[in-house]
Amino acid sequence: MPDMIRITLPDGSMREMPRGTTPGQVAADIGPGLAKAAIAARVNGALYDIMRPLEGDSTLALITARDEDDALELARHDFAHVLAEAVQVLHPGTQITFGPATDDGFYYDVMAPATRGPFTLDDLPEIEEAMRAIIRADKPLVRQVWSRADLISRWQEQGESFKAQWAAELPAGEELSVYWSGEPGSDGAWMDMCRGPHLASTGKLDPQAFKLIRVAGAYWRGDQNNAQLTRIYGTGWLNKKQLDAHLMRLEEATKRDHRKLGQEMDLFHLQAEAQGSVFWHPKGYVIYRALEDYIRRAVQAAGCKEVKTPQLMDVKQWEQSGHWGKYAENMFAVPDIVPAPQEDGEASGAPVVAPDADWMALKPMNCPAHILIFRQGIKSYRDLPLRMVENGCCHRNEAHGALHGLMRVRQMTQDDGHIFCREDQITDEVQQFCELVDRVYRDFGFSYAIKLALRPEKRFGSDADWDKAENELRDAVVRAGLATAEYGWEELPGEGAFYAPKLEWHLTDAIGRTWQVGTIQSDRVLPERLDASYIGEDGARHRPVMLHRAIFGSYERFIGILIEHYAGRFPLWLAPVQAVVTTIVSDADAYADGVMAKLAAAGIRAVSDYRNESINYKVRDHSTAKVPHILVIGMREAQEGKVAIRTLGSQGQRVMSLEEATAMLLAEATPPDLRG
Repeated sequence: MPDMIRITLPDGSMREMPRGTTPGQVAADIGPGLAKAAIAARVNGALYDIMRPLEGDSTLALITARDEDDALELARHDFAHVLAEAVQVLHPGTQITFGPATDDGFYYDVMAPATRGPFTLDDLPEIEEAMRAIIRADKPLVRQVWSRADLISRWQEQGESFKAQWAAELPAGEELSVYWSGEPGSDGAWMDMCRGPHLASTGKLDPQAFKLIRVAGAYWRGDQNNAQLTRIYGTGWLNKKQLDAHLMRLEEATKRDHRKLGQEMDLFHLQAEAQGSVFWHPKGYVIYRALEDYIRRAVQAAGCKEVKTPQLMDVKQWEQSGHWGKYAENMFAVPDIVPAPQEDGEASGAPVVAPDADWMALKPMNCPAHILIFRQGIKSYRDLPLRMVENGCCHRNEAHGALHGLMRVRQMTQDDGHIFCREDQITDEVQQFCELVDRVYRDFGFSYAIKLALRPEKRFGSDADWDKAENELRDAVVRAGLATAEYGWEELPGEGAFYAPKLEWHLTDAIGRTWQVGTIQSDRVLPERLDASYIGEDGARHRPVMLHRAIFGSYERFIGILIEHYAGRFPLWLAPVQAVVTTIVSDADAYADGVMAKLAAAGIRAVSDYRNESINYKVRDHSTAKVPHILVIGMREAQEGKVAIRTLGSQGQRVMSLEEATAMLLAEATPPDLRG
């Protein structure tokens, strides 16, 4: 009698089947429909191939295309392998390295043979066709386990130096599995080293559901001292409908690119003389100031006190806080300098670093400085909670290749804040912050998901403190009524900071992209390291808990997100230019001057356009600049005391009195938090 194992299904039912049974055989035992639909399985929580034997008692959940997250991960993983196979079929001598699935597709890093240069965009159509041929061939994907020595030998024989190096460095005792595309060892079969899992065959992929989209340079193992490779990116989906929808989103995202719109709308620019820092133009700074005024009102109403702290602090302070040990490579340090040596009364060169220089560092975040403010004077338990906020300018030495418009910069201003509170106040403070963030994001038209990032493997603090901190954050979200599917509530094991768990707010923009922006963290580590304390009701010294919180995150990134969210069509209260007053004939210019004066008196940001151009030309020009309202004035409007309003995105025009138009604009221009 064969050795039997017990297989427990999601409904709690149990089947006894021979050891070595595959998930596909379990599906067939349940029914032919499921056998046809099943593409993989979760075995004891881990993804498994549908044809991989089960070696012991297992919990098993069969995966079909309806399980979209798992199905997409499998498909994208397979697309990456098919990409690598296609490149090597077309260009023998190409070396392959890694090819993971990504959030919306896949990539593979390859090294082109010495006989040709790196792969370019021109190569992609040919590679795509080769991929489709492999998919249509419906080649079985077969898993094998190899010994380390045999696998290294195989890679070396085939000239795959990167794969051989990686196989040699994998942890001892780790099972080294390979996957064949085609029957192992047969003509046309292709092999790659991979943990898996994979679909049963290449034919399970839709040949019309992927597209190669770009190429980029990459370094082996991400180290610029290593060999340079070509990274070929693709996007992959379960069917052509999903692919087409994604490509439409990409096209829309290109139209909304904040760098492109920022230039067209004359909002900001970046240049090499200040890499990673933003030059705000007058129109862009209007948006910045409007956001600053808005968030200042919001946090002051929440009982926060605004502070301002130094840009530079002694490195010793950063050593004590722990940032110098954990974050020094991302910080800008500034030494004491002395004048250059003098020759004939003149400096012989640039100033030099003093031999015994004291080093200062530009702050990458505001929290240590806020603790130094908290430590001034004796604090009582009655003084807590103490809520401190700062629109603080910070500097982070981001890698040049990581810089990206407003989204990732080296100089940023954060709407940063810290709440110093007692243990019994934490849940209330976090709940109030959750409610504040909800109001703010809804004012900008965002929906969002809340996620709780839990303790990482490497961390400061005791398990007991982490238990308390995680429970406090969780309880606050529950009490705020936000720990629901509607708000995308999710817990993320291992993704907290090294000193604290955190709540994260992930915004969803107008075209469905998500952005992680707001956060609040419950920290017991930094107050200990920097010796923050208050006098408790018992007369003894106690450590406060420090809640790190931000809503916008950084102004730069938040404005970049807003530009793309609104596609440059800002709501009137944020629009740099809220209205243009333009005339059809020069005889109406005098009346238009009066309209401008009326709007200015009401606080409307309006500009005039009396150019000797056709009205259609001027309307097109200002519509391209995303001006929300164009007030057109001809002789009839001048004689009747009216204006004709053309609104961005609307057809036709509305004619109304100047008083009505001013009232309408004023109502729209009022920030949402100040409306009745």
